[in-house]
Amino acid sequence: MGTFDTRPRLLLSAFLMNTSSHILGGQWRHPEAQQHRFHELSLWTDLARQLEDAKFDAMFFADVVGLYGDHEGGWASLVRKGMQVPSHDPLVLLSALSATTRDIGLAMTSSIIQSEPYQLARQLSTLDHISGGRVAWNVVTSVLENSHRNFGAEGLTAHDDRYDWADEYMEAAYKLWEGSWEDGAVLADKQGGIFADPAKVNKIHHRGKRYSIEGPHLAIPSPQRTPFLFQAGSSTRGRSFAAANAEATFLFAPHTDYVRKQVGQLRALESEAGRSPGDVKVFAGLSFVIGSTEEEVRRKEAEYDEYLDPHAIIAHIGGGIGVDLGGLDLDTPLGELETEGARGVLEAAIAAVPGGKPTIGDLARYRAKAQQIAGTPEQIVDELERWQDAGMDGVNVMNQILPGSYTDFIDGVLPELRRRGLAQTEYAPGTLREKVFVRGPLLEASHPAARYRGAFTEHSAAATERETAQA
Repeated sequence: MGTFDTRPRLLLSAFLMNTSSHILGGQWRHPEAQQHRFHELSLWTDLARQLEDAKFDAMFFADVVGLYGDHEGGWASLVRKGMQVPSHDPLVLLSALSATTRDIGLAMTSSIIQSEPYQLARQLSTLDHISGGRVAWNVVTSVLENSHRNFGAEGLTAHDDRYDWADEYMEAAYKLWEGSWEDGAVLADKQGGIFADPAKVNKIHHRGKRYSIEGPHLAIPSPQRTPFLFQAGSSTRGRSFAAANAEATFLFAPHTDYVRKQVGQLRALESEAGRSPGDVKVFAGLSFVIGSTEEEVRRKEAEYDEYLDPHAIIAHIGGGIGVDLGGLDLDTPLGELETEGARGVLEAAIAAVPGGKPTIGDLARYRAKAQQIAGTPEQIVDELERWQDAGMDGVNVMNQILPGSYTDFIDGVLPELRRRGLAQTEYAPGTLREKVFVRGPLLEASHPAARYRGAFTEHSAAATERETAQA
């Protein structure tokens, strides 16, 4: 039974990707599934309106910029299964969705390897403007070797080196967003003929190991300045990065004990980074099988299982950890793998299996079942309260089929969440950051980006004018 104690509401995000087959491989074959139409704008605009009417906090788009390595000795099976190939650009899609929605947050994934900080900062500022301050950036370092080769590298950059790279990337972006334009710089004074105050627009002169950026930022400050920041790394290094930079982190969690352990470590790391415990919201990725009776639940679960492709799931996980698991029996033990790929995924899979000795089949079951809650709405919300008690702030709702998985959640689970006060009935005003944290639109003063506010006034446009006059 539900506790009905006073609880904070659960944040709700739809976990999506601009592709035909995302997490639960094979489900695109379901007769009711529409994700094979991922290239059609109407699929996404219809879903966005449905989620916004239901008062979801955000649409969260994952992304990759390369193939999931080799599976079964090559990449033909990835193409055959549609395993995140083809995959289209979420940034372009979010531009369209920003024009057809008013309140729902729009989160997109972009890797540090695929775009220079100067370019991405300008794109996200523009998107934050046209959406009215609803943009979020999921910062990733790319675990796929093919992704790195697509952007000029010979192979996968070492795991911890990727996070060193990310540290500088964030520093450069923060300087552009927070330090290039001062508050009040934009005047748009038609009578005086002054659009912006030269004393309040600065170059940043960033010089680092990877980037040299003079500036200034060409976009004026957007409603959030720095977009809302997600980060999904669950390795030790990834958690430290999230604790310092993120406002929300995303876990693939096999059970509540894993959530409790990860959240405990995250809270300690937040304090070490000079932030307050709770500054980083924790989302768990969960899928749902919902029925009005237990018999209906069993029937729907069996139906989804019929279309689930465990080999596609294994290809997904194997690509993420950098190991070709194709062609092996599902009972093959994983053993001790050393990988430069997604270490957090492997750690979570091992933690999900009693004794910590998973087989390849356990990996597939972990991804498909360990993060699945099946039951009636009341049973599901009871379980979500257990996850909330373990430290989860929100759910990244994974789908089997589009749009049906979200229709089932909205019609079935959402009324029970609202009955218990666990879901919002209206949006709070303002930007995504204001809606989530119920505070101002900008990053808090303890965030590392804040140190760049007012840091570059010596490099203002007015300073060059004075130098010219003195000369």
